[in-house]
Amino acid sequence: MKKKIVIWLPAFFTLAISLSGCQSSHHTASEEKPSSDSGTVSLTVWGAEEDEELLRQIIEEFENKYQAEADFQITYEPQSEGSCTNALMADLENGADVFAFADDQLNTLVAAGALNPVENADMLQASNLPEAVSAASVNNTLYAYPLTADNGYFLYYNKQYFSEEDILSWDRMLDIAASQGKKVSMEWSSGWYVYSLFGNTGLTVGLNDDGITNFCTWNSTEGDIKGTDVVRSMENMAENPGFISTDDAGFVEGIQNGTIIAGISGTWNAVIVENAWQSNFAASKLPSYTCAGRQVQMASFSGYKLIGVNAYSENPKWAAKLAEWITNEGNQELRFRLRGQGPSNINAAASEEVQNSPAITALLEQSEFSCLQRIGGNFWDPVTAFTAEILNGTPSGKSRQELLDTMVTGITAP
Repeated sequence: MKKKIVIWLPAFFTLAISLSGCQSSHHTASEEKPSSDSGTVSLTVWGAEEDEELLRQIIEEFENKYQAEADFQITYEPQSEGSCTNALMADLENGADVFAFADDQLNTLVAAGALNPVENADMLQASNLPEAVSAASVNNTLYAYPLTADNGYFLYYNKQYFSEEDILSWDRMLDIAASQGKKVSMEWSSGWYVYSLFGNTGLTVGLNDDGITNFCTWNSTEGDIKGTDVVRSMENMAENPGFISTDDAGFVEGIQNGTIIAGISGTWNAVIVENAWQSNFAASKLPSYTCAGRQVQMASFSGYKLIGVNAYSENPKWAAKLAEWITNEGNQELRFRLRGQGPSNINAAASEEVQNSPAITALLEQSEFSCLQRIGGNFWDPVTAFTAEILNGTPSGKSRQELLDTMVTGITAP
């Protein structure tokens, strides 16, 4: 059941907010005062469940600033950025007015008519990193508000167990963890992470020109590294007692109970990991792993989180104003402090606090080996089925090549 937090503020009511250092940096691009035909402006906001407290603060401050102009009834509902588009497409006209989503969903949302071009595009283009602006644009037209520039992954590790030399080799890390009765984690149920094992092998995957279907050569039998070489490496990893495949919740649990001493994740877990490991907290680019008798640097997908305004919103001006508020410089700085997420805003990203973050530094190191995620929807389920076979010892009895062929057929299906 979805959890809803309804924050209602009449125009005559003064809300006391205690957010030190934030008020002075908030601003809007326009002095226009949006209006509502009714006495109350009703908006629904979708955001990650982990962002609940952050969004509560941001929404309250927004209402406080504009309380003289409208009566607000703003409802927050937790909704994963990764599945936002599917949820929105189920009932677009009654969907959230303002929503957070991953940039790889932008083309689908624009094609479905869910997003209109952003009106104050010049201001947003000037204040955000060029890569983030590009990720929020289709054919050079801005359709969403850049929120973060950190939707990628890298290596967290506990310095109590690993040296800077150890973390260069995934195989070395697994062996150290096994010797300590501990685990190194990576999520194989998601193709987002599994890409890291194929990305620098010469085997390719990506979006066709139609913007919907995929191409994929992960089952190739030619070249220096074949698809079966990667499968063999994955089998070796899965069999190592120092390895565990777990989702984000499992990673966090393992960090906190001490069973996981290193793992691949993103900036959204930086605060949790640092609190657990204290002075032993460290982060780095991804290591290399052994494949076809050589060391292959792990690759990664990079991405950006965006805020969209539903084209069918009954209060489009206020929805746009709220989207701009959520993504402004001050609130991106607040997001970094509370959630450890890297800002897309140029000034916020250049702050000393952000630049000194081990997680952000690791993400920048990994960016040399990353590429923007542009994948059609048929990518995810076939990869999950493929890795489930490997993790469970191939119960289907298929050969490595057969596993790859089945996966690629699913990925490239029309």
